[in-house]
Amino acid sequence: MSRVLVLGGSRSGKSAHAESLVTGRGDVVYLATSTPIPDDAEWARRVGAHRARRPAAWTTLETTAPSDLLRGGTVLVDSVTTWVAALMDETGVWTAEPGALDRLAGRVDALVNAWAMTPAHVVAVSDEVGLGVVPETRAGRLFRDTLGEVNQRLAGTADEVWFVVAGLPQRLR
Repeated sequence: MSRVLVLGGSRSGKSAHAESLVTGRGDVVYLATSTPIPDDAEWARRVGAHRARRPAAWTTLETTAPSDLLRGGTVLVDSVTTWVAALMDETGVWTAEPGALDRLAGRVDALVNAWAMTPAHVVAVSDEVGLGVVPETRAGRLFRDTLGEVNQRLAGTADEVWFVVAGLPQRLR
């Protein structure tokens, strides 16, 4: 059992590096936290490129349920970034529903707890969004801050943490 967090900016090569960390394992479950968006050809191409890189023997699950980290075996989560965005959507944060922030906190806690308790070998990919400009909108700042907190909490219990820049992975822990 080990937990590995791979961080990096957009198009940094973090997903390819994460995939390389589980290459050769026969029991990989690819936990896809985002599905194609109707009428978004660019997003469909990105999702398609990720699918094309995966070995045929890998099992793919499209879910935002943290309990799927508790399966055992080898789990590749791509990505925590889209997972957090989905949690913000599912809990009503984007539409400022009453109690949304409390629901989000509960879902984030469930995700972090599943990560800390998993019997699996898990490699999770996440964007490091704190290196850019301060987002102009409240929603953008809330997303950046939430993802930054989740990344810190995952890194705090990770066995390894990698940062990928321009396709070059650097081990931080």
